[in-house]
This record gives sequence, C-alpha cells and structure tokens, in this order.
Amino acid sequence: MKLHEIRDNDGANRSKKRVARGPGSGKGKTAGRGIKGQKSRSGVALGGYEGGQMPLYRRLPKRGFSKPNAKSFAVVNLGQIQGFIDAGKIDGKAELTEDALVASGLVRRKLDGIRLLATGELKSGMTITVTGASKAAIDAVEKAGGKVNLPAAREAAAE
Repeated sequence: MKLHEIRDNDGANRSKKRVARGPGSGKGKTAGRGIKGQKSRSGVALGGYEGGQMPLYRRLPKRGFSKPNAKSFAVVNLGQIQGFIDAGKIDGKAELTEDALVASGLVRRKLDGIRLLATGELKSGMTITVTGASKAAIDAVEKAGGKVNLPAAREAAAE
C-alpha cells in the first residue's frame, strides 16, 4: 500500500442531500417531508409528545436526591504521595499539610478539604495533616511509621 492509494471505505462518506432545489433534483417541492401534517411544517419539536398519552418521562418515577450542602473533598492516594516524594517534589521527612500538597501540585485546590485514601503504598514514615482519611489509609501510614492528624475529627469530638 502506498500513500496515494489510501482512501476511505466505501460508504464512509456520503454527500449531503440537497433538498428543495427544484423538480429535477428528485427532492424538490416538499423536500421529502410528504404532504401536509405537523411534521411537514417548520419549527415543530415533537419531543416527548405521545399523542395525548402520558409521556414516558412522566410515567417513570423520579429517583435520587442531590444534597444542596454536600461537601466535596479533593482526594489524595498514598501511592501519589510516595510518587511525589520519589520525584523530590515533597520532602519525605517534613510534616505534610494540605497547603504543602497544594504547593507541590499534587492537589489543584483544597475544595472543602483533602481526604487521604489507601490506594498505593507509602514507604516513608511521615506526619500527614488532612481533613479526612479512610481507616485503611490511617493504618497504612502508621504501619510505615508515620501518623495521620485529623483536626476536623478532633473538633467534632470536642463538640
């Protein structure tokens, strides 16, 4: 096969149907819409209308709920932190705070806080201060010889 022999498969490209261009085109006058009726007119949106029958979107039950004051957390995995330590973007011995995670570029913005999850493995024991953490993530950090501080959990316990 040569460069000048490359072409689309048969039927891959079809030329646009030019309707309402006179009787000789075969699609003149009514332009393939038939005669009379709602669908032959312009500006018609039949959407969900089913001829007076209750439309499908109204027959089906509504489900679910979106909490208007739901919190949205930025998520960080242990493997990502270890990758940034290996790359030298995060100091493996210093305390790791949410501001340090944002400054390193691991998290774009804090949102309602940063949540630590246990995907991946952390080799260096370090103190991590975040808004939330999964139980597995806390166990993995403590197994590596570190500690997870959750200031929000302390505030909730104090109340």
